[in-house]
Amino acid sequence: MGRMRTRPDESKRPGYITREGYRALEEEAERLWNVERPKLARAVAVAAAEGDRSENAEYIYGKKKLAEVDRRLQFLGNRMKVLRVADGPPPNDGKVYFGCWVDLEDEQGIVHTYRVVGPDEFDADRGWISMHSPVGKALLGKEEGDDVTIEKPSGTATFEIVGVRVLQCV
Repeated sequence: MGRMRTRPDESKRPGYITREGYRALEEEAERLWNVERPKLARAVAVAAAEGDRSENAEYIYGKKKLAEVDRRLQFLGNRMKVLRVADGPPPNDGKVYFGCWVDLEDEQGIVHTYRVVGPDEFDADRGWISMHSPVGKALLGKEEGDDVTIEKPSGTATFEIVGVRVLQCV
């Protein structure tokens, strides 16, 4: 019986990505291939030369890490083949499009800023949300001044779109 995945393999599913997001994937693949993988391969070779591999923790750990790097490289290769870089900025008409920055004001008057990006590049710490997330789906196509209701685990929340910026988009 094969290993069960916790989520479906979407590596070959087409999707959109910003130019910055694609560059980040390229940089990760380059770093893994040119820095991490050779370093791990050397460490595994050194550990293998020490003798009995069955009880050699450095060898076993190195082989596992090398397999992880190879899996990630394979995933990145598959993913980068099917991703479509969103080229050029969207219209500057006040509507929310892929790649735009959006300012949302909550019911307490606090403004939250998000960028709507593809699922391969979301980063909560940077405020980058996936276009497929509940918030991303609720925002796409809306415009400045619209109210947006979002279902959260703690209940519904209503926000007003107080700004849409296409500067620095895609």
